[in-house]
Amino acid sequence: MLVSRRKRDKSEERKARKAEKKRMKEEEEARQVAELSVYSATDNPFHDVNLGQQFRWHKKNEKERKQGLSLAESQRRDELRRQEAKEELERLNKRRAEREADQRLREEEEIRMQRLAESAQMADWLSKEEGFQLDQERTRAAIRIKEKRAKAIDFLALNLRYVNPISEDNAEVDDEELEIDLDEPYNILDSLSPAQVEELHGDIERYLTLEQSDVNIEFWTHMMVVVKDQLERFGANERLGAEAAAAVEGDITALLRGKSYDHLVILQKQIQAKLASGEPIDVEYWEGLLKKLLVWKAKAKLKNLHEVVVRNRLEQLRKRQRDEALQAQEELLAGVAKSAARGERPNAVSEPEEQGIGSVEEREPYDRSMSPALLDIRKLPFEERQIDIVTELEDLRALMAQRRLVAGSRFVPKTAQLVVESQEPEILASNADLASEALYRAEAEKELDEEEELFNVEENITNPTTYNWEDKHRPRKPRYFNRVHTGYEWNKYNQTHYDTDNPPPKVVQGYKFNIFYPDLIDKSKAPTYKIVKEPGNDETVLLHFSAGPPYEDIAFRIVNREWEFSHKRGFRSSFDRGCLSLWFNFRRNFYRK
Repeated sequence: MLVSRRKRDKSEERKARKAEKKRMKEEEEARQVAELSVYSATDNPFHDVNLGQQFRWHKKNEKERKQGLSLAESQRRDELRRQEAKEELERLNKRRAEREADQRLREEEEIRMQRLAESAQMADWLSKEEGFQLDQERTRAAIRIKEKRAKAIDFLALNLRYVNPISEDNAEVDDEELEIDLDEPYNILDSLSPAQVEELHGDIERYLTLEQSDVNIEFWTHMMVVVKDQLERFGANERLGAEAAAAVEGDITALLRGKSYDHLVILQKQIQAKLASGEPIDVEYWEGLLKKLLVWKAKAKLKNLHEVVVRNRLEQLRKRQRDEALQAQEELLAGVAKSAARGERPNAVSEPEEQGIGSVEEREPYDRSMSPALLDIRKLPFEERQIDIVTELEDLRALMAQRRLVAGSRFVPKTAQLVVESQEPEILASNADLASEALYRAEAEKELDEEEELFNVEENITNPTTYNWEDKHRPRKPRYFNRVHTGYEWNKYNQTHYDTDNPPPKVVQGYKFNIFYPDLIDKSKAPTYKIVKEPGNDETVLLHFSAGPPYEDIAFRIVNREWEFSHKRGFRSSFDRGCLSLWFNFRRNFYRK
């Protein structure tokens, strides 16, 4: 009994061990299958009962067994098939990588071509923009010439207009430009001040950045050389004095004047060879001479270019005269044909001439009372007796000499306006018209308040305005009578440190401007004012007054504070009976805790 029980126990233990081994083997297979798949026995969304078992193709194995294939041959065929599939997959991956590389290269090439097209389009736009700016500069120059307010750069730009012969298709030359005498371009510097030469230097730099034609760029480059030499000459006059600088310049001018461009090139080579020879020479003199020689070479080039300009301009003038002669001839033939058709006599115009002759003969005879009475020099004041007495012929000669001087200069720059001195508080005798004097006296007779002071200090305008009506009206400054309102500011600090016996410093609290324009031509347009802020100056600004002819612009420097525009607080801006009144106070800020 005991023996049979012991055998039964061993057999049960052996079965348990076998079952445990089988379970561990199945778990190992399930683990390997789980490694190959994303699913596991715990994660089985499709409820596959064989998920933990290795897949075996039973029908395939059965078919191969029927065909007489052994297990080894079947495994070898499967291995071969897997190897071919692996190689095919590698080839597919390789072709896909090549296609991706080709696609990437094509995309990069398309991007590069697109960038090149955009760059070319941008360059085209920039060239069109520069061409537009250049056309605008030339148009502004033509407008300033027409309105008789031309600058030096405008006459130089007019030189370039005739560099190339003007074709018949675009031969649009204004009569105002054809009537201007053109001189050598560098001669225009003789009548310019240092400030005007500086302005011309900046204008030439602007043209150099815009020009695209080689001939025009060469012209502006040579002009830049001459202008820089003129600026250096002004600097030498300040350093050495006008007489010493003129003596040195005179020696160099006498040496280089009248020489052609080819002769100057030969002379330049000789000077360079002399400097490179190492001989004991005055190096500073020869270097200065070489520097001046480059300027004279530029002048020679400009002179050659000017000859082309004059030749083309004469041809344009001849063409215009031929066109006018042909037009007049056609009009005359048309008039003769019309007269012949009407049957009129050609000498019908003699009757008005006879009437004119008769009217001349009927003129009133001369009488001594028609001329002014002779003056007795003994009765004249002493100042007038000191004036030189000239005859009519001497006065005419002096006038003709001044006209020849102006006509020979080709370009007459406008003289800078003199700075108007500040007017005194006293009412002085004025040479202005009676209306202006009356307005000034009426305003001056008003009593000043206790906190008001006179403010008649005019500020000089940095860039004076040029007026297109100067040839019709003489520009003049308007009269004015201004007041400044001052007072104390009793803020917390001043209340703490000052009192009524020891008051704080007065501050500006407002202004009253009264500008008189009694002779304004266009009285329908009231004068205007504007505030001009200066860079770097936050304490004061310029109050700029402008009106029409015949009055110039004036400006006053005021405190830079916020204005009070309420009429209840004293603001007034009106133009009545020729008087512009601008009264204003500054805003006062109150702070609360």
